[in-house]
Formats: sequence, structure tokens, C-alpha cells
Amino acid sequence: MWQNTRVSHTVVVELFPLDVRLEVQRGTALADILAEYGVEFPCGGSDMCGGCRIRVVDGTLPAGIPDRVVFTEDELAQGWRLACCARADSSLKLEVGQWITPVLADSAPLEGKGRAGLGIAVDVGTTTIAAQMLDLASGQVLGLRTALNPQCAHGADVMGRVLFALSDPRLTPLIRSTVGAMAVDLAGERSSELREIVLAGNTVMHHLFSGLDVLPLSHAPFVPDRMDEQIFTPAQLDWSLPPSCRIRFLPCIGGFVGSDILAGILATGIAAGETLSALIDLGTNGEIVLANGHRILCASTAAGPAFEGASIRMGMRAASGAVSHVILQDGRLECHVIGNSPARGICGSGLVDAVAAGLDLRAILPNGRLADGAQEFPLTGSVVITQADIRELQLAKAAIAAGMRLLLRRWGACRNQIALVHLAGAFGNYVRLESAVRTGLLEIAPCRITSAGNTALRGVKMALLSPDLPFPGPIEHVPLASEPGFQETFIECIAFPDM
Repeated sequence: MWQNTRVSHTVVVELFPLDVRLEVQRGTALADILAEYGVEFPCGGSDMCGGCRIRVVDGTLPAGIPDRVVFTEDELAQGWRLACCARADSSLKLEVGQWITPVLADSAPLEGKGRAGLGIAVDVGTTTIAAQMLDLASGQVLGLRTALNPQCAHGADVMGRVLFALSDPRLTPLIRSTVGAMAVDLAGERSSELREIVLAGNTVMHHLFSGLDVLPLSHAPFVPDRMDEQIFTPAQLDWSLPPSCRIRFLPCIGGFVGSDILAGILATGIAAGETLSALIDLGTNGEIVLANGHRILCASTAAGPAFEGASIRMGMRAASGAVSHVILQDGRLECHVIGNSPARGICGSGLVDAVAAGLDLRAILPNGRLADGAQEFPLTGSVVITQADIRELQLAKAAIAAGMRLLLRRWGACRNQIALVHLAGAFGNYVRLESAVRTGLLEIAPCRITSAGNTALRGVKMALLSPDLPFPGPIEHVPLASEPGFQETFIECIAFPDM
């Protein structure tokens, strides 16, 4: 009997437990389809970091050489693979739910200025995007949309994005398309009332969205050619919105300090008072601001992706299955796992907690070495932190601590003169302050630190509601790499406090 031996040109990829079913071309790279569903590609898909873990629930996905380097034989047998190396050559059911995480928005009420119409404020983060639609007259938030930044498939940090963009132009249309779709979805049937969309982000996000050359950001002294506000029409961005709607990306401050920090200065009001205050945004690109009503200093420091779990052996975002907090109770570790599910990995706040607990137990020494020659520090279930994970945290926290010390030195002040430190961003919202101080990430008493939430989005809403609002200034940008004593200070900050 004649048999139809034709092979379908498409296969089905199901994502569990998201209840997502995708029909894609046979042979499609999984990296091309999974980033928007929360799978991270910290090294941009170069199979170097092992951060893009997925598990094959059903179907066949042969293990390659990079998989065998990262996973044990037991993990391979359980179906674990690296998404960056895999292609959908047959239908697959993949477990990716452990990577999905809520995006930090801002719910602080603001007063409107009586303008008619609607506006949208957008925080374009390196990892996540948050957009809110407001009634310009009342200031009331009418809708919220959040998404993962689709550029994550091409690098977890800003430098990874810059290097990718030097040889591939797709990052600009990727981010424009995502933000445009969020804006159109928010406006819905009221799109004719949309007057303005205001965006903020770090310098790399500003450049990639605006289509500006990122080459100056790829090498020292990392000084961008353009830092000014960028203004667009919907037609220029290929957005299906009224031609009268104005789109503007707020200006950057300098180097890698972007308009998200400018918005944060507005939101916290640190440049309006007489006392010395600070704003710290803890992320892959950590930014620090010192300010009072007379002076503003700011700097950025490459903290790396440890705070978001991307460079950690069992690291993941703050999502279901992540160890998010670790406390020491009667000499034993108590781990909180998000979602009350079996522990799969550890997120940034859990890592800081775990190291702080390890230091108190003397299982981790002040120099960062695990005691008694151990290579792992067990937490719960199969989740451990390794010697390499501790080193990653040391480098990240040293970058932040050194940055603060150098800005204080430039100001001519000491840490005890800081009245209040505003911790911004998702990591700053969830990290336990006691653990941040215990590890030396923050060298300020916990009573003078407050979690400020998404200050970037709040500041963008302020700029949206008050288009003529003057930006604080002048702002002095301090390039830390060229600051006298930077290397020595950084090295001093690598060790953990010996308490």
C-alpha cells in the first residue's frame, strides 16, 4: 500500500504550565521563541553560562555537548537542556513556568494637572517593561501592562546588548514592536484620546529604542554621542496610534546612567531637601545617586547579573520554585520558596540571604571561601550555592559598595551623614536589608534604608502629567573607572564584613 511519507514543515511547541501552544517552523531555534515567555539567555545564546535551562516534559530533544558540560547525567535524564543550543526538530512540551515572574509596577497616586486626554508612561527596563495608562486630568491609572524585554534573548546585561547590536540591527525593531503593542493594547478603543507616551530607561535602552549608534558605549570611556530627549511620531515607529500622539524618550544623564535614574530622582525628591540622601538602583547595571537641594552626584557600576540570578549556578528570577529568602533559626537554615512548590533554584534576594546566613554560621569565611574546603553550601532539597556563586556575589556587591564610597569621597562626606537611602527596582524591593548590610552590599544602617519600588515608572508618570516639569540639575556624572583609587577601593570591598 502507498504511504504518505511527507514530513510536516511545522511542529508544535507547548509551554507548561503556561498553557501556551505554538506552531513553528521545523528546526526553529528555541531561543527565537522562548525569550518572551520568560526564559533568560544571560550570555546572549553563546552556551557559556548555563542560565537558559528548560526541561523537556514530552518529546525528544537530544543532549548536545554544551548540555553535557552543564548538567549531570541525572539532570539530563530528567530532561534538562539549554534552550540556546536547541532547535524544535519535532513537537515538544517544555517546562518553563519557573521563569515567569511578576514585573514591579508603581501604584503611588499622583495628582493630574487638568489636561484633557490620556497618556502612557513606560519604564523600559533591561529585563522587564512596565507601562501604565493615565487620565491626564485626574492622574488616575486606568491600565497596566507588563512584559519581559524581548532583547533578553540576546544578552542579560547592557554590555551584552551593545555587543550584539554592533553586528545585528534587530534589537531596535524588537523593543519598538513590544512597547508599541503594549501601548495599542492599553489604549484600546480610546486610542483617539491618547495625547502622549513618555518612556525612560538606561542609556543602552535609550539608544536601542531610538535607533542611535551604540558604538561609543562599547569601549572606554563609554561616553554616548547623544543623551538628549528623543521625540517620535507613531508613524516613525510603525505604531497604529493617532498621528497627533507624541512619543518621547526622556534624556540620559551620562555614561550608563539613563533617564530611568533621572525619573528616580524626580520620584524620590532627593534633590529637593537640605539633607544628604541617596538613590540606589540595584540591577545588572547598578546606579547610585547622592543629592541634596544644592548638588547631585551620580555614577553607574557594572554589578553584573548576580542580583537577578542570571550568573548563578542554580540561579533564576523571583518566580515559582525560587528560594527567595533564607533565615537562620536556632542554628538551622529556613528557606522560603516562592509558590510553596519544590525548590528549583535561587533568586537574587535568596542568594544574599543565603550568603549572610553562611557567614553567621562560619560556613562562609570573610574572604569568601567556603569553610573546610567545601565547594557547595546546601540550602534546601537539591538547591545549593557554589564557591563560584559566592564569588559572583562578591564582585557584584563590591561594585556597589565601592561606587558609594567613591561618591561619598567626591562629595566630601561620610556614610553616617546620609539621612536616607532609597532602594529602587525589583531587587531593592525584595532584598532583606539586614542581609544586604551583613554581606557589605550596603554599608548603611538598615534603619536609614527604605525600599522605594519602581521609582523610574513613578518619575515617568510625573513627567507625563507635567510636561513642563523642570528636571533637577545640574547633575555631575562621575565615571568610576577613571576615578582615583577605584581599583583599590573595589578590591577593599570584595571581602565580607568580619562580624
